[in-house]
Amino acid sequence: MLKQVQGGVCAAKGFTANGVHCGVRKNKTKRDLALIYSEVAATAAAVYTKNLVKGAPLTVTKNNIANGVARAVICNSGNANTCNANGIEIAEETCKLLGEELHICPTDVVVASTGVIGQPLDITPIKTGIPSLVSGLGDNSTLACEGIMTTDTKIKEIAFEFTVGGKICHIGGIAKGSGMIHPNMATMLVFVTTDCKISAQMLQKALSLDVEDSFNMVSVDGDTSTNDMVSVLANGLAENAEITAEGEDFNAFKEALAAVTTYLCRMIASDGEGATKLLECKVCGAKDTATAKTVAKSVICSSLFKSAMFGADANWGRVLCAIGYSGADVDVNKVDVSFRSAKGEICVCVNGAGVEFSEEKAKEILLESEIEILVSLHSGQETATAWGCDLTYDYVKINGDYRT
Repeated sequence: MLKQVQGGVCAAKGFTANGVHCGVRKNKTKRDLALIYSEVAATAAAVYTKNLVKGAPLTVTKNNIANGVARAVICNSGNANTCNANGIEIAEETCKLLGEELHICPTDVVVASTGVIGQPLDITPIKTGIPSLVSGLGDNSTLACEGIMTTDTKIKEIAFEFTVGGKICHIGGIAKGSGMIHPNMATMLVFVTTDCKISAQMLQKALSLDVEDSFNMVSVDGDTSTNDMVSVLANGLAENAEITAEGEDFNAFKEALAAVTTYLCRMIASDGEGATKLLECKVCGAKDTATAKTVAKSVICSSLFKSAMFGADANWGRVLCAIGYSGADVDVNKVDVSFRSAKGEICVCVNGAGVEFSEEKAKEILLESEIEILVSLHSGQETATAWGCDLTYDYVKINGDYRT
């Protein structure tokens, strides 16, 4: 049984966190350095962007946790440390400095960066900030979350309690992500902690399976970032029998992980740059899962449809259009479409053709902050859900002067 609890990445036993302003960002009111620390060695797993241009921290992290072990996560915001000649050196030095301060091996560190691409990153503020970052470790998940934010406007953190083998376990996560979001393998920056005992192999398997239904189903603007990473640390302090194979315990862990990642997906989509609405496209009746996912993702990625949702315009033709060019093998003459929100539900298309509906009622439904787009394909039993947001004037404003 899942139960939502407080604490974010500090909900699990043995994890502390902190976030400070060290000077990577000019704005002194913004935290720009975050730390998550496990008091004991943890199994570690991660997934990364498939963009060929990758931030140096991803390369260093991948090397560091190749043995499936980590103790800490450190992340700076304000500079992505990407396309820098000395990027690897900076990321490795960050791990070394943190290792010295925490008295741990520098290769037991997950290192991440987020912010502007192609700007030189000076190690000095990070070096200066690490001592206070470490000394302030505590039940500070929210401060760590603030430290990884860039254009985000909302804190994105969650935690749950669950049971494995009769032992109470906890899992929590924080995330940043608002723009440049169209993942392939992972998305944005997401850090998850758990006190559940699970082998590195099974942890990686759970994460790799999960992202296919969670973070890979989110899109804000169609741009896949260079620094996308999702990492999970599991320190085993819940003292459950170690999960080393598939079965009831593994399924319980996957369910708990999915609860965290789904919540964060919704938070990321709803906080898209300039967004005013969360869009959730639910596809049912597909002949296979791949078809359902392709259709759902195509709908929430459509700039024309996203614009219509900003204007609360029930322009369902843009949904059909997005399905038509998605590449999915769909009989468009069987497609039904409805819109739903807290104000009710309205059917706008049956068997690929429009039906009479009240524009006034549709407008009322679409003025809400969370909109569901319900698509029935009537070709099978498979389903999928994708998350996105509306496209507003502010998205262009934010990205027109992002560097300055």
